[in-house]
Amino acid sequence: MCDYLNMNKKAKLKKSLGLFDLFAICTGAMFSSGFFLLPGLAYAKAGPSVVLAYFFSGLLMLPAMFSIAEMATALPKAGGSYYFIDRSLGPMAGNIGGFGVYISMVLKTAFSLVGIGAYTAFFLDLPIEHVAIALASVFTLVNLLGAKQGAGMQKLLVVMLITVLSFFIVQGFVYIFSDMGTTRLKDAYTPLFPFGQMGLLTTIGFVFISYAGLTHVVSVAEETKNPEKNIPLGMILAMLVTITIYTVGVFVVVAVLDHTALKQDLTPIASAGEVFMHWLPGNTGLMLVAIAAFAAFASTGNAGILSASRYPLAMARDRLIPAKFARINRFQTPGLSIIITSAIIIFFILTLTADNIAKMASTVQLIVMLLVNVSVIIFRNSKIPSYDPGFMSPLYPFMQYFGIISYSILIIYMGLEPVVFSFALFVMAYGWYIFYAKKDARREGAIYHWFAHMGKRQDPDLEGEFVELLKEKGLREDDPFNKIIVHTEIIVKNNNGDNFDKLVAHISELFAVELKLNSKELEASFYQKTAIDPTLMHPQVSMVHAQLKGIREPTMKIVISKRGIKRRVEKKGIRSFDHIHVFFFLLSSSEDARQHLRLLMRISDILDRKNFVDKVLQTHDEQEIKEYLLHREHYISLNLKAGSLTEDLIGKKTGEINLPDGTLPALLRRKNKVSTPTKDMILQEGDYLTIIGKPADIQKLYKKYHR
Repeated sequence: MCDYLNMNKKAKLKKSLGLFDLFAICTGAMFSSGFFLLPGLAYAKAGPSVVLAYFFSGLLMLPAMFSIAEMATALPKAGGSYYFIDRSLGPMAGNIGGFGVYISMVLKTAFSLVGIGAYTAFFLDLPIEHVAIALASVFTLVNLLGAKQGAGMQKLLVVMLITVLSFFIVQGFVYIFSDMGTTRLKDAYTPLFPFGQMGLLTTIGFVFISYAGLTHVVSVAEETKNPEKNIPLGMILAMLVTITIYTVGVFVVVAVLDHTALKQDLTPIASAGEVFMHWLPGNTGLMLVAIAAFAAFASTGNAGILSASRYPLAMARDRLIPAKFARINRFQTPGLSIIITSAIIIFFILTLTADNIAKMASTVQLIVMLLVNVSVIIFRNSKIPSYDPGFMSPLYPFMQYFGIISYSILIIYMGLEPVVFSFALFVMAYGWYIFYAKKDARREGAIYHWFAHMGKRQDPDLEGEFVELLKEKGLREDDPFNKIIVHTEIIVKNNNGDNFDKLVAHISELFAVELKLNSKELEASFYQKTAIDPTLMHPQVSMVHAQLKGIREPTMKIVISKRGIKRRVEKKGIRSFDHIHVFFFLLSSSEDARQHLRLLMRISDILDRKNFVDKVLQTHDEQEIKEYLLHREHYISLNLKAGSLTEDLIGKKTGEINLPDGTLPALLRRKNKVSTPTKDMILQEGDYLTIIGKPADIQKLYKKYHR
């Protein structure tokens, strides 16, 4: 079993989702029952103030949204909220939270599929359950074929949905302010709070499920391209669109419908559309609303299966549930997890009522969101350097404290039945952990990195895991890795008498002279061990690094030893010696520990290339070595020849070359001598010029000089 799990931990989900995919998943997961089904049921609890309930419920989602966005950009792994809770509070809390958020998502998905039946009844006389089960089967098949295929359908459904709802709202406002008049509008909203404060608070919690889909996107973070940018931006855009349409759309519904009928109306949007879209021929208005409802319910059902199925995958990777759920099929999707998720959804469709589903899902979701806010506080205070979010939650920690207090109050107002259901669910999850998962959960949460008196229980593997995620995320745009490589001094050692201690002393003296540092202090820093050192070990390669105050920019030296230099290495308590042929000496500022880690992880990623050491040892040209260390998309090499596309560069000063913004002439080889070109250096025929920059700018140069 261990080998099987290790294999699947290494199995990577394909990164295929962009910004629009994430926006579609977020938006589609929020629109459905919350808008097309719940307004009538919510009106029965709050009266006209249901409009405020939708608005405030959306605002109360912000603490959880910002917290999840931060953690998702630091730890982009399948499993989303479960993964964050587990790695912050430990496997027991992760097990409970994982089951909680999974059931919440499954309930919401079942609710959305049931909702389709109510709108289908306008046109076809089919049992609600049969329609819901048929759609669940279709979405299961789509998601089995890949996240990109599921997201592709999602984008089509969301575009259709937003278009129709925008038309619905515009037509509703025209009717309200032209045909109804202000008197009828005032009557519709008087009294605004017929059930008082209790009614409003209860309804805020009741409709909270409407926004729960916002956080579903983080469960596919592992499949997201550029997660540090796309996840928070996708969530924020989706939230702005959803709050606006929910609030304004419900305002229209309350204004135009009879309030007695609205309390029991399961198709309030269709009913409102019939009031002010009657000018369209035949049943066109009703048809448009039904199409939008179908798109909303279908998009939520599709996004729900896509997102929920990643939770068993993540829990299986952590050995909290059977290992089979960690299996990735040939389409790079968690096949068994998708199938089981769909089966549970069908079970809820057949056994629960709409009102019960909404209450239970909202209560469980509130508890999970509370834990999510706690998780951010723990991660921040753990001071783990490899916790490196690309997006930081604003107003920390007040935003998180506000969320914790608000969600606690709403849980109390949800009533006894959903609270009892949630408690029973968590007791069951706790029992599962004690009797099944505990024996294999050999890790601790980040909370033990926070409390100094618990230091003996810090989990050394936790930071290593975060470092691996840092490696997968790669560098940020402003990380100066390419610049470091260009200015790196490469030293070739051929002396048979070299040893590691002498080498460290020699390199420390070189750095000390260049940067005006104390060589002995620097030498001691190079010997200091860190928690991430075991993750930096590669055969025949050594990464020696240090951080000191006063270092303006990271700098590096590479030492190549043809004969090899003997060095003691240690991993997991096992000590041995290795003959090192390539040394990387990286020196950075202690004021930016996370950038230092990202640079180390980039080097480590380069070292994973096949036959790295052999390639370096066989390369005798400094420029070739540096180009090999650079990512191919980040540089272009130009051989200046008369009669070629590079002829126009000959005779020009380096500073006069017309280059895209952001690119830089970095290396120049002239008659086997490599140097860094200055602005006044005149280019000659036969020169070999390397230019570095962003991939898009380098691509422009390829099109210009390598046609």
